[in-house]
Amino acid sequence: MQKINKKVLIVDDEDSVLVPLKDAFSEAGFDVVLAKDGQEGLDAAKKEKPNIMIVDIKMPKMDGIEMTKKLKEAGISIPTIFLTALKDTTHIADAMEAYRPDSDYIIKTEISLDEIVRRAKAKLGLE
Repeated sequence: MQKINKKVLIVDDEDSVLVPLKDAFSEAGFDVVLAKDGQEGLDAAKKEKPNIMIVDIKMPKMDGIEMTKKLKEAGISIPTIFLTALKDTTHIADAMEAYRPDSDYIIKTEISLDEIVRRAKAKLGLE
């Protein structure tokens, strides 16, 4: 594994998603920071200054859309890939609108871990 000197913040309330993503990004050479809800994610983003974020939309305490809106209000812009199990275009549109132009979304049931890592690398200009 080659170190790429990029930090990813992964925010998801489900260990079944968080752990495999952590492993995939670690294997790809990223420094990985984890958060279990939007409030933890917001705090971690401010403290850790990641190069990219992988953020679940639906979470307890604060959802991913609210989290990214609060970052934007604080003047912090981090490229973000939203993960969702929803095929609900309203949530996806809200997420994209909240964090333009630095966002993308993935429906997590329809994509592999390798593809999520590849998209993150592409967003950072590493592909």
